[in-house]
Amino acid sequence: MSEFCTKCGQPKELCICGQIAKETEVIKVKLDRRRFGKVVTKVYGLGNAEELKELNTKLKKFLACGGTIKGNAIELQGEHKKKIRGFLLKEGYNEAMIDDS
Repeated sequence: MSEFCTKCGQPKELCICGQIAKETEVIKVKLDRRRFGKVVTKVYGLGNAEELKELNTKLKKFLACGGTIKGNAIELQGEHKKKIRGFLLKEGYNEAMIDDS
C-alpha cells in the first residue's frame, strides 16, 4: 500500500504538489557585503526547512563554496548571482519568479 500526500490526497507517486510549489514561489537573490569586504549571496523564498537543507547542499556542491541556512534564507560565500539563476532553472523553478536584480 502506497502512502498518500497530506495536501492533495493523491498517492505519493502521482503527487504534483512539489512541482506546483516550485512554479509559484517568488525567489529573491541578493548580495550582501560583510566585514573586510567579503561578499555573501543570499537566496530567499525556497520553501520549507527540508527543501532548504537539500537545496543548500546541492548549491554548495554546484558552486564549490561554503554556505549555511539562516532563518528562511540560504547564505553562500562569494558572488554567485548568475550561477544561482541557472541552477534554479535546471531544478525546475519558474524563470519569471526569480528576482536577482
